Amino acid sequence: MKKIYTYQQLFLLFLLVSVSVFTSCKKKNNDPAPATPIATLGLYEYASGVNKRIFIVVSKVGTKDTTFVGAFDTGSTGMTMDAHGLIPDAMITSSGITFTGDSVVTNGITIKGRQLIMAYGDNISSTKEYGYLAYAAIKLGDSRGQITTKRIPFFLYYKIVDQTGYVYQAHSSDVFGVGPGTSYASTLIASPLSYFDIPSGVTNGFKLATLTSGGFNSTGTYMAGLLTIGLIPSDLTSSGFIMHPLTYSSSGGYSANISATITYSGKTIDGQILFDTGTPSVTVIEDKTASAIGNLPANTLVSIKTNMGFTYSYYTASTANLTEIQNPNNTGDYRTIFSLDFFISNEYLTDYTNHQIGLKNN
Repeated sequence: MKKIYTYQQLFLLFLLVSVSVFTSCKKKNNDPAPATPIATLGLYEYASGVNKRIFIVVSKVGTKDTTFVGAFDTGSTGMTMDAHGLIPDAMITSSGITFTGDSVVTNGITIKGRQLIMAYGDNISSTKEYGYLAYAAIKLGDSRGQITTKRIPFFLYYKIVDQTGYVYQAHSSDVFGVGPGTSYASTLIASPLSYFDIPSGVTNGFKLATLTSGGFNSTGTYMAGLLTIGLIPSDLTSSGFIMHPLTYSSSGGYSANISATITYSGKTIDGQILFDTGTPSVTVIEDKTASAIGNLPANTLVSIKTNMGFTYSYYTASTANLTEIQNPNNTGDYRTIFSLDFFISNEYLTDYTNHQIGLKNN
């Protein structure tokens, strides 16, 4: 995961003003059954220059009401949330969260005693996030649609430091990681969307609708119905998704990386692709044979074909579909990472039960 979410706070200020003006919609008592998704939630589309994000509202953690947002991230696993505003400030220091014993419960949040470190980046740049394993029930969404998880594990951090020693502001990297497998912080942490009780006929997973390019702006746009929690049979068999079985690793569980061929500037290479909503603007093609690295010029054709036959192509531009070439011998990261721009043209689903990812052109 090659990203830090520093402009998250700008969007949070917008959300504080806007979210309270909407009223909730009452559900009908005659909900259809069976094979009905668990919930459908709206997400917020936000942009700062060429960088784009989609955010999910986290309206309650434990017993603490909040208006925080998490960057909806298919490229990582598990929720990470800053401790500031969730627990008493007196508990938080520059070197950790203070308490005695093996654990503590505050505001309905259980914090475990051993400090954890999660690292982001590659050999070129890196950032470290310091925190603890925590447990709490999480309420997602705002007044236009909400759902509460059971008590789930997540990463509660108190400090983020980059390779120069710079300490980021609070809530700069609140992430809602929905990838398969387990978190880099702890193997006890998985996607928050994987912990719901699953009704009969429904598969554990989620579906992300195609994003709307016009919704990305500096004030943020609420987009209803983007996220469907729980997959019905037609999602997996007859809705046009091409399914990609995932590979299991003893480190991290099932990987979201998909084998594919990648063609750019007339050159075709084999690669492992991560389709990542958490990468805000620049797709990074890792080419171990590349002698020239850097940004591809505008109007360069890039295309892929996965091992299961899904195809997608685009032309680079000056403000969208930005793409750069890197060499994994330099970065230490072999994955080709497609940015959020991919999701403006394609639908995406993750099936946690059967360990597969679905891709669909739209």
